[in-house]
Amino acid sequence: MKILMVLTSHDELGNTGRKTGFWLEEFAAPYYVFLEAGAQVTVASPKGGQPPLDPKSDEPGFQTDQTRRFHADRQAQAVLGATVKLSSVFQEDYDGVFYPGGHGPLWDLAEDKDSISLIEATYRAGKPVALVCHAPGVLRHVKAADGTVLVRGKKVTGFKNTEEDAVGLTNVVPFLVEDMLKQNGGIYSSGEDWTSYAVQDGQLITGQNPGSSTETAGILVASLKVA
Repeated sequence: MKILMVLTSHDELGNTGRKTGFWLEEFAAPYYVFLEAGAQVTVASPKGGQPPLDPKSDEPGFQTDQTRRFHADRQAQAVLGATVKLSSVFQEDYDGVFYPGGHGPLWDLAEDKDSISLIEATYRAGKPVALVCHAPGVLRHVKAADGTVLVRGKKVTGFKNTEEDAVGLTNVVPFLVEDMLKQNGGIYSSGEDWTSYAVQDGQLITGQNPGSSTETAGILVASLKVA
């Protein structure tokens, strides 16, 4: 079982002067789910190398067992620090793809031609694609084989408008994940704010927020085992 994880390379939080990037729990929790399932994990990002960590996700109040495990895991840190360039990967080499969130992907991966092509090719090959929290935003321009928007008519979830409002970034992000999914014809649903909630519609797997990371990754693993 070979899984590709795709992280953002974007570190500027709009025009706030603050830093952003990927959310630590959304990388760490799935990473260990995949390892414990016996998967070989490759991590990629648009620029390669060390991807930017959202500093807020590393604050004490956002630590989990998985993030603490990551901080004690030099091998995992080395993997993260040496991501391969997204332009160098091909779906043929992987059984499934997972996108952690954080606000960064809304700026780069949502518009990145390599990311869009990767998802489209993976989907056409009949393989699962999983995305959590803000990462479903990278589906913004992804098309199905017939040229329609991929999420149209599919059950999806992602970071809720009320959750974005709670963190005070509604007017900072380039678009709201919930609104985009609905505008593109997705059948959007969600759980309570900050609770684990994930949806699967065939090959497409989406999770609502950081706390949904383990559940979303577990669905991806289950899908690959069935396949």
